[in-house]
Amino acid sequence: MQAERVRIDKEELLSDNWYTLKRLTFSLRRRDGSWQSQTREVYDRGNGAVILLYNLRQRTVLLTRQFRIPAFVNGHDGFLIEAAAGLLDHASPEQRIREEAEEETGYRVENVKKIYDLFMSPGSVTERLHFFIGAYEPEHKVGDGGGLAAEGEDIDVLELGFGQALAMMDSGEIMDGKTVLLLQYLQLHLMSA
Repeated sequence: MQAERVRIDKEELLSDNWYTLKRLTFSLRRRDGSWQSQTREVYDRGNGAVILLYNLRQRTVLLTRQFRIPAFVNGHDGFLIEAAAGLLDHASPEQRIREEAEEETGYRVENVKKIYDLFMSPGSVTERLHFFIGAYEPEHKVGDGGGLAAEGEDIDVLELGFGQALAMMDSGEIMDGKTVLLLQYLQLHLMSA
């Protein structure tokens, strides 16, 4: 049995306004066996899922554009181009990503393929993100997409040529990390032929 490596010594709730922000004081056993006390803020917003919808025949992808206040306050115009994504809200990743894809893009996708789970910002955020890809066809369109107004969403749906999406990634027009990872996955595994 592995020796204990981490002890949570103190937990303080800083905010639960939107999600949960806590200050954790913990002890970490270092490689030399000594214990070191550290304090970090941890933001818990739940786990999420993201999907890149693609059409091999047309060589297109469906992406979204929506306003993100954290990007805006960090010197960007705030309108990020992204793959459809959302929090799990107590649903399975597969169920939730199908619902999220339809809400955001207007396309109903039955067959999704999970490719990996990643922590995107593990220095401060607890979220584990489940990554998916899914093929779409024009007949899968069941609505306009655009997200849910009740959740503050006002989403543009973008159908882009795959080459155009890669060029936008290279130029910095697409700078959302999860979307870049999915575009690169698609390039390596499906669109290279």
